Amino acid sequence: MAEFALPKNSRIQARGKTYRIEGAAERVRRFRIYRYDPDTGENPRYDTFELDLDRTGPMVLDALLKIKNEIDPTLTFRRSCREGICGSCSMNINGRNGLACTTAIEDYKGEIRITPLPHMDVIKDLVPDFTHFFAQYASIEPWLKTKTPAPSGKERLQSPEDRAKLDGLYECILCACCSSSCPSYWWNSDKFLGPAILLQAYRWLADSRDELTGERLDELEDPFRLYRCHTIMNCANVCPKGLNPAKAIAETKKLLVERAV
Repeated sequence: MAEFALPKNSRIQARGKTYRIEGAAERVRRFRIYRYDPDTGENPRYDTFELDLDRTGPMVLDALLKIKNEIDPTLTFRRSCREGICGSCSMNINGRNGLACTTAIEDYKGEIRITPLPHMDVIKDLVPDFTHFFAQYASIEPWLKTKTPAPSGKERLQSPEDRAKLDGLYECILCACCSSSCPSYWWNSDKFLGPAILLQAYRWLADSRDELTGERLDELEDPFRLYRCHTIMNCANVCPKGLNPAKAIAETKKLLVERAV
């Protein structure tokens, strides 16, 4: 039976801390940030930080770095490239999944609330546990699979037209913004691969150099692994790279139908 309430140890009950600006500032913005430390045994809380935007970089990640470097060094989050390439700083900002490094503070009015990606277990503060997500990624065997020997002394080539079929697929950075915004994934993540992984799966189905299309389709032809997608389109709505996982899923379903008729 589905549960519609959070477990007791996940409910936000503790009163958080508030860090106010000392001195005068004209452009003050409040950031309400989810805090959770499993080592304390306490329930999650929200801490509020006031920042002077005239002394803070333009992106949400800049605000988080300023808080960690100058106010509270215990604040925990992932980040790396700061250019929307690595996908490390994916989180939920004012109810929408996205990358902190490419989300401008000025895109939002008033207080900004930052929480971890929804549905996933939280390791600490804004760091979700990607163990299951990456295990699902490994399950689709995301590498070129062939039967014929490689051409002697050269690469496996493809035409510009075949290469163009990979556009909109290879750009995925595995940030999990799409999967963690998908209701079907919330309810069936133990069996449903989710939009991010299914987009990655289609990337290899669409590759003209891959020679094990049949085996890949056999692995996907399952009531849960593929067909839990109901084209809600949350995935395409939140993708920070502008990709459309729902389209890739539809193309995979189309391949399965074509080989059956």
